[in-house]
Amino acid sequence: MMQQYLSPSTYPVIMRISHWIRAGLIIGLIALGWWMTSLPDGNSIKFERLFPLHKSFGMLVLFFSIFQLFVRYYSILPESPENLALWEKRLSNLVQRAMIALTLIVPIMGYVMSSTYLQSDGVPFFIFDIPEILPKNENAFVLFNLLHKISAYTLMVLVILHICGVIKHRLFDRTKENDVLSRML
Repeated sequence: MMQQYLSPSTYPVIMRISHWIRAGLIIGLIALGWWMTSLPDGNSIKFERLFPLHKSFGMLVLFFSIFQLFVRYYSILPESPENLALWEKRLSNLVQRAMIALTLIVPIMGYVMSSTYLQSDGVPFFIFDIPEILPKNENAFVLFNLLHKISAYTLMVLVILHICGVIKHRLFDRTKENDVLSRML
């Protein structure tokens, strides 16, 4: 006799914790990236403090994202709420997959951008440097800088869309079963 499989109502604790840490890091990195790039190049704090801080936390997001992929792969995850419309389920799935991919792509583009930068001597990760993997190359730097920027803005738009979806389900849907936020708390 087969035992019926029941989907959990929440994500595993380790996924919930890493989700919120990563969310805070990503929002902070977007804000920091915006601020530091708006500062004039003559401002010493820009290159001496802010860029190394941005790079360190960006690498931390990459490590958290890799960790969360492994946890996600080995975990039993909650199903989408049954009351969601098909388009909502598809859009949610697409946005989540794209955000997962971009939490890997954005820091990797930042890492290779920093590696190819002519004046860089390592990619800082708090108290030590991560070795650079690509040779210095101005053209590659320009390309990776553009890719980092495009992917970061794309991630920002998807984060906003994700938050709007959560708010919609939390505050405006008529059924409590559609409240997806409770699955991540």
